[in-house]
Amino acid sequence: MSGGIFTITNLGQFGVDAFTPIINSPQTAILGPGAIRREAVVLDDDRVIPRDQLTLSLTFDHRVVDGAPAARFLQELSRRIENPDTRLIG
Repeated sequence: MSGGIFTITNLGQFGVDAFTPIINSPQTAILGPGAIRREAVVLDDDRVIPRDQLTLSLTFDHRVVDGAPAARFLQELSRRIENPDTRLIG
């Protein structure tokens, strides 16, 4: 394969929680999801419940993408992961 601009790499399958993925030149960015872990989460009403947690690590080339659009990408990706019903809705 050639001509890609974005890669997804996965070390979560090996139990790695978070890592720093390295961009494959000449691509623009690489996303690295970590392992899914069940953790206690405190809700706004102070209840503590178990939730699956996932760390997403994004490395991007600042010569091509500014930090704000990259942060918005992670924000939107997180929103869609947390609300799977919205995945297929524009």
